[in-house]
Amino acid sequence: HETQSTVVLTVQSQLGNSPVYSSTQVNISVTDINDNPPVFLTKSDKVTISHTQPPGTAVYIAHAEDKDSGLNGAIKYSIASKQSNAFSIDPSLGVVNLTRTLDYETASHFLLQVIVKDYSNNPPQNNTVFLSIDIEDKNDHSPYFQDDFVVIGIEENVPVGTLVYTFDAKDGDGSLLNSKIQYSLEMSDLDENLFLIHPLYGTLTTASPLDREITHSVIFTVSASDQAINLIDRRLDSLAVKIIILDINDNSPNFTSSSLSYVMEDVEVGFLVHHIIAKDPDEGRNGQVTYHILSGNENKAFILDKITGLLTTTQLLDRENQEHYSLTVMALDDGSPALSATQVLTIIVLDVNDEIPIFTKQLYETAVRENQDPGEFVIKVEAVDQDAGLNSLLWYKILPGIGYEKFKMNSSSGELVTTASLDRETQEVFSIKGNSCHDLGSPSRNSTAHLYLTVLDENDHSPLFAKTQYQISVTEDLEEGLAILDLCASDEDDGLNGEVMYSLIDDTFGAFAVDSVTGSIVTTKALDRETKSQYTFRVVASDCSTHLPRSTTVMTVLIKDVNDNVPKFEQSYYKASVWEGQSPKMDIIQVFATDLDSGLNGETEYSILSGNENATFLIDSARGILVTNTVLDHENTSSYRETAPSHHLVLLASDCGTPTLNSTATVLITVLDVNDNAPVFSSLEYHVHVKESIPIGSHVTEVSANDCDAGTNAEITYAIISGNDRGHFRLDEKTGSVDLMKMLDYEDTVKFTLIIQAT
Repeated sequence: HETQSTVVLTVQSQLGNSPVYSSTQVNISVTDINDNPPVFLTKSDKVTISHTQPPGTAVYIAHAEDKDSGLNGAIKYSIASKQSNAFSIDPSLGVVNLTRTLDYETASHFLLQVIVKDYSNNPPQNNTVFLSIDIEDKNDHSPYFQDDFVVIGIEENVPVGTLVYTFDAKDGDGSLLNSKIQYSLEMSDLDENLFLIHPLYGTLTTASPLDREITHSVIFTVSASDQAINLIDRRLDSLAVKIIILDINDNSPNFTSSSLSYVMEDVEVGFLVHHIIAKDPDEGRNGQVTYHILSGNENKAFILDKITGLLTTTQLLDRENQEHYSLTVMALDDGSPALSATQVLTIIVLDVNDEIPIFTKQLYETAVRENQDPGEFVIKVEAVDQDAGLNSLLWYKILPGIGYEKFKMNSSSGELVTTASLDRETQEVFSIKGNSCHDLGSPSRNSTAHLYLTVLDENDHSPLFAKTQYQISVTEDLEEGLAILDLCASDEDDGLNGEVMYSLIDDTFGAFAVDSVTGSIVTTKALDRETKSQYTFRVVASDCSTHLPRSTTVMTVLIKDVNDNVPKFEQSYYKASVWEGQSPKMDIIQVFATDLDSGLNGETEYSILSGNENATFLIDSARGILVTNTVLDHENTSSYRETAPSHHLVLLASDCGTPTLNSTATVLITVLDVNDNAPVFSSLEYHVHVKESIPIGSHVTEVSANDCDAGTNAEITYAIISGNDRGHFRLDEKTGSVDLMKMLDYEDTVKFTLIIQAT
């Protein structure tokens, strides 16, 4: 039926083979049966609606098709039973309508099973589509806190970042952004934020160190805001927060009272000396302070009330025994653990005039030099008054007595000076009695002492030598430590002023010294005229006073020579040369010898000691010039040297002193060659026999010549001067070797005569 609902047939009838026929049209209708179910275009579908839509709003149109016709093709829609009552469907049109107000927070999603079926019950056909409905949220709920006001306590000094509190605000909206809460903190009273809040988690943490003594509490506002997409739609809530910073014992007591106190030494026992005060900014027991003396009160002179801090005396004070006390005082709080502070309290005991001045000595002894100008310092007397201030200021004076008018005392310093020049020969000793001093206290107190003064002799005479200069001659071979002269100086003063000491003030190069007591000049080392022939130095005579008055004399010592130096050749070994054949008296070499002595001790004479056989050489005894005495021949005697003992010369240098001293030197004389000898062959004739068959290059013979000269004069060159016209032979000009250069033929030439020359 669904493919073709009507069939039209043309029916033709014919009888036999007759060409005549008839026809008719037959219309056949195919009757429908309910064999096709309704069909949705999709298996499922999805829509999104706002939860603010009013009831009756069409939210979806379901559409299905049934290929049947008539009642078999008529369909109706329904929602499966026990589905949400929030929706209904028009059974004919398939329109899904909202039946009530939606609440996103109650239900944000619906899944409806929409059923379509035809009207026929023979047999009934149906189909299903699943409709997913998402409810779109609207930001209609504000975040809210459980409380309107929160009070939180936290201890001071917790580390930065410590968790203080976690805020948890709620939001009735369902979608993510509408219910997502962000926290913020507003603090207007403080310059810096002591706390931070995490915007997502609501955790409140410390942002700075907390100090209760600076900030006791903090009040601020915490806000919670949702994150709706449209800023104007965002909602928020807030609450007030008070943070109370709890005290811990983190402050030590701090002394506010002075560390210095004064008390008179004559106060009664129990006198209030000082009020010790220390403050502790902590609270409660952490800030309660007690006071204690740790040290400095070993003699129990004071007592300290630990609660009030009042310090009083427990015994009489004596400034002269102890003028100040240093008490180490501790202030201790009652925290746990307890904290403390210490202060060194200095108590100055003030003086009253209860002590008598006392001289450091009852008898002063001193001395002063004679002939000094008036005003010469004599002595300073000193008294001690154990009082202080004006009570210890002293006034000195001299009481009248014999000779006291020659002295004057400084009333404030106690210094005694002369008022006239003193003369020891007139009066040597002064005894001044009744030196008095008194203090300036009220009432004044005083004491006396005595002074014994000796006038000292003045060193007004210098030592004097008998002469202003001395000269002496000594030989250089004097023994070390031998006295060469005794000097003497006199001094008219007495005592140390007249006691003379001797010394040298010039450099003697370590050769001489003076006995400081006797004045003897002695040698301190062996003398050597050749090193230094004269010494000039000054000798000083001084007395033993501190001012050292002295006089000086000049000492000259001449050193006489002794023959103690041997003549010395400049060289111990000389080399010289001379040409052979020279005429006699030819100068060869001049030698020199030096003698450091003087006069005859230093005059040198030269002679030939040995090696001068046949008197071949002569030497000038005064000048040391060595000459030939005969004509020399190099070929007979080549040298006069140690290898031929009979021919080397030993020269002698002698001085003219007594006894005579001498030294020797060796001279090697080489006779130089002159080319006065011709070469001589070892043989005048050489006879050689060779076979005519020897090959070219063969050695034939060797000639040899000798020259008695030396060096280049003895170098020989060989040459064939005749007999080798056809060049059968070659002669080596250096070795004299004769070699064959052409083949020999006995039948041609039986004998060759070669004339060879040596040059």
